[in-house]
Amino acid sequence: MRVLLGFFGVLLLLSLGCTAKTGGAAATTSSTQTTTTQTAAGITFKVPEGWITETPSSSMRVAQYKLPKVEGDSADASLVLYFFGSQQGGSVADNIDRWVNQIQQPDGSKSTDKAKIETTTVNGVKVTTVDVSGTYTAEMAPGSQTRHNDTQQRLRAAVIESPKGNYFLKLIGPEKTVTKWDQSFKDYLKSIEFK
Repeated sequence: MRVLLGFFGVLLLLSLGCTAKTGGAAATTSSTQTTTTQTAAGITFKVPEGWITETPSSSMRVAQYKLPKVEGDSADASLVLYFFGSQQGGSVADNIDRWVNQIQQPDGSKSTDKAKIETTTVNGVKVTTVDVSGTYTAEMAPGSQTRHNDTQQRLRAAVIESPKGNYFLKLIGPEKTVTKWDQSFKDYLKSIEFK
């Protein structure tokens, strides 16, 4: 019985103090009932309840999440936080333009006329966000000739200008699903801190 209790004690300690390798930097995680706090690549943020943390699929991804779909939608939304290094990844304007151009309007109008772009300050750093809906037509992978053709999508993205360099946050998914998670996206942005 003592051996069994000792084994479960070790498992509990390991689960409370686990660290993972993320975005080229050690990531630490701590949980509360409603959020999880993570630190990776020099940034700390709170992951909202309901988001599913995934293992980043590349070293440029600081964090990666699945946001579960709402009833009636065919797919989950995806949110990725990128960091390419100091002075890497392009300017704020270049990234906003690229994201807006990944969305096409069903009526043929310009997405630049429909996109909502805002700039604010969060915990001492400048954050520029974009919000645009339509047909998602980005490349399947960088440099790929194959493109998405996903209708009724919503893209929420942000450039976070930190002293270390720009971080890039991109949320894409079915419009209703992204709308469901819109407030938690805002909460996530508000939680970012650099230490």
